[in-house]
Formats: sequence, structure tokens, C-alpha cells
Amino acid sequence: MSVVKINVLTVPEEQREVLEKRFASRAGVVESQDGFEWFELLRPVEGTDQYLVYTRWRSEEDFRNWMSGPMQAAHRGGGEGGERPRPAASDSTVWSFEVVQQAAPKAG
Repeated sequence: MSVVKINVLTVPEEQREVLEKRFASRAGVVESQDGFEWFELLRPVEGTDQYLVYTRWRSEEDFRNWMSGPMQAAHRGGGEGGERPRPAASDSTVWSFEVVQQAAPKAG
């Protein structure tokens, strides 16, 4: 059964562009991870400063493998002078779900 992880990132307006550029620069990193099924970065359009980072995984174990390996390496990247860049988000919470029902458009 697939699992969904939604990382809720509180991002001040002045940091939105920074966050989106950082995600764009990592394009392709998660896609090659075993068990990865889907990714979406959702930008708020009204009433909130929270971005949603939606990922879907084949299993909890596949997600944990990503978290303990490639994801840590991706977040360790240094900035100028070897320093880590300042986080774009001021807060982060991860929500976890199991997929119990799904639907896709009908063909034709």
C-alpha cells in the first residue's frame, strides 16, 4: 500500500522565490530513488504562507530509506564558503497518510 508524506513548510513571502528555486535545482534527485512514486510542490494562493511538499512512496520503508540516505545528502549541500544556506522555511511539519482509495480519469 502506498504512503503519502506531506511536508508543510511555513515560508515568509520574501523567501518564496528562494524555496522554489532550491526545489527546482534539485529536480531529478528524488525521481531515481527506489520506491518513489510522485512529487508535487504546492504554492499557496490565498490565506496562508504554507507550501505543501507532496511525495508518494511505495512503502514506509522506501520513504525511510530516502530520508536516511539521499535526502540527507541533498539537504547537506553547502553554500559559498562551504556554509549551508539559510533555510527558506521558518517551520516544517510532516503529515503521513496511507492511500486507501484512489481514482484516475476514465479513458476515452
